[in-house]
Amino acid sequence: MNKGHLLKGLLAALLAAASVHAQRAKNEDAERLDRAAVVFQEIMDSPDKGIPQELLNKSHCVVIVPGLKKGAFIFGAKYGRGFFSCRSQKGVGWTGPAAVRIEGGSFGLQIGGSEIDLIMLVMNERGAKRLLSSKFTLGGDASAAAGPVGRTAAAQTDAYLTAEILSWSRSRGLFAGVSLQGATLRQDLDVNRRVYGKSLENREIIEGDLAPPESARRLIEALNKHSSRKS
Repeated sequence: MNKGHLLKGLLAALLAAASVHAQRAKNEDAERLDRAAVVFQEIMDSPDKGIPQELLNKSHCVVIVPGLKKGAFIFGAKYGRGFFSCRSQKGVGWTGPAAVRIEGGSFGLQIGGSEIDLIMLVMNERGAKRLLSSKFTLGGDASAAAGPVGRTAAAQTDAYLTAEILSWSRSRGLFAGVSLQGATLRQDLDVNRRVYGKSLENREIIEGDLAPPESARRLIEALNKHSSRKS
């Protein structure tokens, strides 16, 4: 076999491997979207310990990071990937999800176990604008606080009224407000491209009010089911 044939064979093998890798990554994105829907549904279905309905109804955006690996904290690696959706500018329902990565920072002593789920509510327009930037830091660029727990928990303290972002964690069935001071959220352009089939920044997805992809149907249905329009 001459060198030309060897090079063609090598190129074909590389292209096949790249295709397999791309399909695997796309499947992982779809699984993460589905997992985000399950996390939100399970927390909202909890009869007495969950996110106060009043706060959810007033929120501008919801961020869900399922299956964040605590072990990654030790090595300073990427902590987790997730998605967020905001209320549609059309006034009905929620936008298609945009992808984010969460990195670094102190996640508080409330977190236990090797894997946790994170949920954040963005409570005002200022926080929503920060979320649409390419990168921002909780407690630095955006004010943040641990969210109150309980469907009817009092949510009128100064911290809850002024914080741009409220956050919770769930680990081994335990649900609690958690401080994410110093954690950085940045848009995940690679995931956006795979989910939507083209290069998109988070701002384009949210402000463009793009139709949710089929892989996000379950997540959007859960958001629509459990939250009314903000007051």
